[in-house]
Amino acid sequence: MEYRIGAMMSFNSLEGVTERFEKAREIGLNCCQIIMNPALYTDEAVEVFKAAREKTGIEYTALWARWTGPSVWNFTDGPLTLGLVPPAYRAMRMNEVLAGANFAYKLGITDVITHVGFLPENPNDPDYTGTIAALKHICNVLKPRGQYFLFETGQETPITVVRAIHDIGTGNAGINFDTANVILYGKSSAVDSVKIFGQYVRNLHLKDGNFPTDPYHLGKETPLGEGSVNVPEVLRLLKECGYTGPYIMEREISGEKQIEDIKNGRELVLSVLKSLEE
Repeated sequence: MEYRIGAMMSFNSLEGVTERFEKAREIGLNCCQIIMNPALYTDEAVEVFKAAREKTGIEYTALWARWTGPSVWNFTDGPLTLGLVPPAYRAMRMNEVLAGANFAYKLGITDVITHVGFLPENPNDPDYTGTIAALKHICNVLKPRGQYFLFETGQETPITVVRAIHDIGTGNAGINFDTANVILYGKSSAVDSVKIFGQYVRNLHLKDGNFPTDPYHLGKETPLGEGSVNVPEVLRLLKECGYTGPYIMEREISGEKQIEDIKNGRELVLSVLKSLEE
């Protein structure tokens, strides 16, 4: 059985796209999520990525829709700057997500992912209701095309994400489960998160890390298997939930160490998946 195991791949230009996918193939990957500057959502880019897929056989499992404007990844300025929650950036970023979804559609990609932001737990908060309205609009645009909008987990508590999916109510909202983010943001354990929202997971970031101890900053990321995620139990629970999607590695560093950690992560995931088949 060939498992769909890949990595997050970020592009800031159209140079060397095929070559990067060929290198991914060399380390045993067969799929990826792509993330790119919204300025690259062009017909030229569509043709470049179609040609790269044709040549390398790499599957595009999702587009991670990047947005512009200020972004501070901490607990103090993060709620003011990240995602669609801040009213000052909501309309702009909603349109950027829709542009990404249109680009993804041209490539035959069904799943569109982004960080929504620090969605309030209080469902009566104006930032909650306003964000839900924006997400409902996004989902209504995507639905006739057979596309799904997925929450990148981490900044919201797991039950808040489930509530949001219910409140959107379009049937095409789901979750891209980042196994480390729920820990790095101090929201939940990865194991408990699956128990709360596992049925909604359509795509996956396999990442590891530890809970924050500094009240102003996120916890620290680690190589897969060296943090608090408990990868074997998370994968077992996802299988129980009926998860059949890809297994996407994410390692938020660069250089040779990133490649090494992704290769090691792939071996860990393969080992766990094979053991679950026994």
